[in-house]
This record gives sequence, structure tokens and C-alpha cells, in this order.
Amino acid sequence: MSVDRLETIVRARTTRPDAIAEAAARRVRPDSLVGPSGKLMVIAADHPARGSLRAGSDATAMADRAGLIDRLLVALDRPGVNGVLGTADLLEDLLLLGALDGKVVVGSMNRGGLAGTTFEIDDRFTGYDAATIGAMGFEMGKMLLRIDPEDPATASTMESCARAVSELAARRRVAMVEPFISRRVDGRVQNDLSTEAVVRSVTVAAGLGTTSAYTWLKLPVVDDDPDGMERVLAASTLPAVLLGGEVPDDPDAAFRRWEKVLRLPTAMGLVVGRTLLYPPDGDVAGAVDTAVSLL
Repeated sequence: MSVDRLETIVRARTTRPDAIAEAAARRVRPDSLVGPSGKLMVIAADHPARGSLRAGSDATAMADRAGLIDRLLVALDRPGVNGVLGTADLLEDLLLLGALDGKVVVGSMNRGGLAGTTFEIDDRFTGYDAATIGAMGFEMGKMLLRIDPEDPATASTMESCARAVSELAARRRVAMVEPFISRRVDGRVQNDLSTEAVVRSVTVAAGLGTTSAYTWLKLPVVDDDPDGMERVLAASTLPAVLLGGEVPDDPDAAFRRWEKVLRLPTAMGLVVGRTLLYPPDGDVAGAVDTAVSLL
């Protein structure tokens, strides 16, 4: 990050913290949740707040906040990118730099299920709440729902997500729900990416809250069945965006899978983070442009 950018952020946080709310108030909101392609293209960067810093082989890649902001600025400046997902600390840095005009802003809500902890499934809402997302003028709130059949903490997490869906809808804000069926393997939480498990998670997530009018789903791309994603997206009529997940060993193969799924009627775009922000060749702009071309 340039010295000027860093000084802008630090000066505001030190001497004028109200500048964050002022920047949010003057932010130009997007005309639509989807871009000219009719799809949503969001860059995700809410991983650090859950203690998840790995990108590819680098276990602490996302720990460098200045480097992460620089990568986000490159990504957000590319044609076709119309959204960003993050926690308050990160979105506020971008607000202070004037980088969120015209973008769909997605506030990350539950980050309390820290990666690798014994309480990971008990995913408390430690980030944004619906009231703040509404007050800041953001368009969406995102929540992670991991359903572990053997962990009773799943029930309270599901109840919290249902409440957040209802509270966002009451403010006419979209709830982006990211569901998984999860289990502990050798003490670590692992998501079941089989078609059957993802289908089940879709049916549970779609029924959360007092209304589904403002609910979108954020779903992984399954590859255990040639028709798997058709079955996954057939489980609900809610709009769905595809998540990027870990940095793949073969990015081109991941792009081809996304391209195929994006032809399905409820597939409304991509929410991708590390795959685009930390590509193996280091070319953030090139990776983002490739993803946008799929839309």
C-alpha cells in the first residue's frame, strides 16, 4: 500500500473516526444488485476475522492488511466487478479510500466460529448486525451456517441465522446465507461437499426466517456428480451465487466449472476471494478478468 493511502486511513482512524460514517453516508449506492451482465461479481475478503489467513501454500497470506487492501483495490477497479464482502474493519478502510462507490457492499455477520477451535460450530454473530447494515446503507449481510449433526451448537447458530434473515428482510436488505453440512474429522471441522450434503444444506438454508423474499444462497460447486450442480440448484428457487473457496491447484479447471454452472437459471454470479486475490501467478487483475469473462 502506498504511504499516502495508509496515512489517509490512519489519520482518519486516529483523529476523525466519524469520517467512516460520513464516507458511508456519501457513498454512491449501486442501481442494482447485478451488473450489466445480469450477474453479481463479489470479491470476498472476510476470512481474517475468523482467523483464517491461508491462501494456497502461504499460511499467513491474508495477515498483511496493507497487501490485502492493495489487492482488493486492484480487483474492485476491474470492469465487471460490482461488489465486495468484508467485516467492518476492512470495509471501513475501503470506505475511507473512496473505493466503494457504485459497489454492492456485503457486510459479514457471524465470524465467531474461529477456524480450528473447539467452538467453531458455535458461530456467534460477532461482526455486522442487520441494524448497522441498514444504517450504513449496505446492500447485503452474509452469514455462514455450518450444520454438524453431532454438535448441539448447530441449533443456536441456525436460530441466530434465521433471526438475521428476518431482521435484514425487515430493512429490505438481502441475506446471503452460506450453508454447509459439516463434521469433525480428526478434531477439525470439514465441510461435506457431496451433492447430497449440499442439497440438504440448501433446503435448510432456504427455509430460514420469517420470509425468503430477500434471501440469496452462497454455494460451493460440487464435482462428485456430472449433474450435481443441477441437483443442487434445483433444490430451491432462491438466487444463488457460487463461492470460490481455497486457492485451487488448477485455477483454469475451477473457471471451467464455474462457467458451466453459471448457465443454470438460478445461478446469479460469483463470490470469490482467495482464488482471485492470491492467484498462483500473482496476477490479480488477470485472474479477476478471467472470472468476469465467465459472466
